[in-house]
Amino acid sequence: MKEILKNTEEKMNKTVAVLERDYKAIRAGRANVSVLDKVNVDYYGCPTPIQQMAAISVPEPRVLMIQPWDASTLKDIEKAILTSDIGINPQNDGRVIRLSFPPLTEERRKEIVKDVYKSAEENKVAIRNTRRDAIEKLKALKKNGEITEDDVADGEKKIQNLTDRFCKEIDELAAVKEKEILEI
Repeated sequence: MKEILKNTEEKMNKTVAVLERDYKAIRAGRANVSVLDKVNVDYYGCPTPIQQMAAISVPEPRVLMIQPWDASTLKDIEKAILTSDIGINPQNDGRVIRLSFPPLTEERRKEIVKDVYKSAEENKVAIRNTRRDAIEKLKALKKNGEITEDDVADGEKKIQNLTDRFCKEIDELAAVKEKEILEI
């Protein structure tokens, strides 16, 4: 039973970690290095993350500056950004690439907040599915005579506590992201 609880908690932790990573990549009007996490550059036939090819800095609140270590990769980096889904046109001055983040309209902010809560709800569903799977495993152990009815009840209570804790954590993450998006 301890193994089931441990695996359940690990799965729920991973679900929250994925949500946190997704939230970091959401463009909230500020320059954020995380928006480039999913952008890969074709570097000698191998998809390579921009972070491994260039220094990325935030010289101004709404500007990202990408300075490649190898100047010959400047065009490749620019092409990768253009073909990505971040929705920002790079400005190439021959030495560095600048990404200027336009201020978000009120309507766009509200759309982003809706997406934030939609993503939070999807992750809470994943947490609940993990709970359901763990409870089914407990019931299978009881059916096989490996644990008692009391053990099942105790295990279900512990799994429900984990579920409540992780759902609350997801709600808190969504609220923080909403505040970040709306206060800019």
